[in-house]
Amino acid sequence: MSLHKELIDRDRKVTFHASTHLRDFAHGDAPGRVISGGKGIHIVDKDGREFIDGFAGLYCVNIGYGRTEVAEAIYRQALELSYYHTYVGHANEPQIQLSEKILELAGPGMSKVYYGMSGSDANETQLKLVRYYNNVLGRPHKKKVISRMRGYHGSGIASGSLTGLKAFHDHFDLPIETIRHTEAPFYYQRSAEQSAMSEREFSHYCATKLEEMILDEGPDTVAAFIGEPVLGTGGIVPPPEGYWEAIQAVLAKYDVLLIADEVVCGFGRIGADFGSHFYGIKPDLITIAKGLTSAYQPLSGVIVGDRVWKVLEQGTGEFGPIGHGWTYSGHALGCAAGLANLEIIEREGLTQNAAETGAYLQQAMAKAFGDHPIVGNVRGVGMLAALEFSPDPAKRTQFDPGLKVGPRIATAAMDENLIARAMPQGDILGFAPPLTTSRAEVDEIVARARRAVDRVLDDLANNEDLK
Repeated sequence: MSLHKELIDRDRKVTFHASTHLRDFAHGDAPGRVISGGKGIHIVDKDGREFIDGFAGLYCVNIGYGRTEVAEAIYRQALELSYYHTYVGHANEPQIQLSEKILELAGPGMSKVYYGMSGSDANETQLKLVRYYNNVLGRPHKKKVISRMRGYHGSGIASGSLTGLKAFHDHFDLPIETIRHTEAPFYYQRSAEQSAMSEREFSHYCATKLEEMILDEGPDTVAAFIGEPVLGTGGIVPPPEGYWEAIQAVLAKYDVLLIADEVVCGFGRIGADFGSHFYGIKPDLITIAKGLTSAYQPLSGVIVGDRVWKVLEQGTGEFGPIGHGWTYSGHALGCAAGLANLEIIEREGLTQNAAETGAYLQQAMAKAFGDHPIVGNVRGVGMLAALEFSPDPAKRTQFDPGLKVGPRIATAAMDENLIARAMPQGDILGFAPPLTTSRAEVDEIVARARRAVDRVLDDLANNEDLK
């Protein structure tokens, strides 16, 4: 027995894996893989098989694998101070420096940074702050938060409720009572149903649906709206033209806070420091994680805007110290990793590379798949891209879910030693390579993806599944 197989067999006996068919994995009916290393945009498993990681882990390894500079920064900090809590005013030097850097990147209007370990716990913090904010202002009924269908904001009870994907709600009794979901800004899937609207017309439609929901719920009960600048796990969907302008006008009209979930877009992924900058979003609160450390250490954050911070200060003046805290908030090793990561992004111009090589990625995808017989939509921005599959692209029809076209293409890509992600609630293949990716590497990603899609096309045609 190979060491790799032995490790996988041991793993099946002891580990509860995220987003996994638990029975099939535990009983050996679903594949496993032990990852042992990585360099640049490649990872290697225990058998020595090398893959292009076309998804940067889970959109997070922005600086690529094997960056010893980050490991050395973590090591140096561990020699000095691995951990002390940040309750009641305690701090560590990398936490202070990282907060200064984040606020510099975030730009005017942002005041303070609160730290956690993941995007999920950061959005739990957001919901607590929204409740506290309105309680301080004497608005005890203004507590509802509107998210979007197909949005992704985490997997907790509250953050999973914000998520607008079926699998994260079913059998968990979610969403909780104070969370609502409005129209997703998914122009490709929805515009035909709405009388073939233009992008701007569809954005107006989304804003109108949001306003109708606020009015139906009662403006005095709606506290906040949360959205990713670009839908991530919901299908990698850039917003239609004029969307954020229209949405923000509605929020301002009814005094609804805006939470920008920048977990995926933040720190360069779409060619700007934040997706909010790219789309002209003016948030009150910002959620960050993933690209903050490129996943070299777990770290997340909530960036609190001036408007909210003033009320938080008022609240502690009236009620005493705020009753919120995580044991590992501002963890010294995570902050050291974050500083080293952001220094690499700045020194190597990776945000600019995401803009320029990202534009090349979009062009290459369009060229390879724009007229493909089972590709209905090619979309993306920066280092985010997606292919949506259809048996009849001209009519935007969808495959029978039982055919599992998206997962089959992801498996075929894996056979080509390319990791791309089958997205939920549709036959969609997502790409989010590291920001270090070169044009030559883009060409290789696209070539491998094309072979994978063509292989599944042949299978579908041979089985007469295209009828």
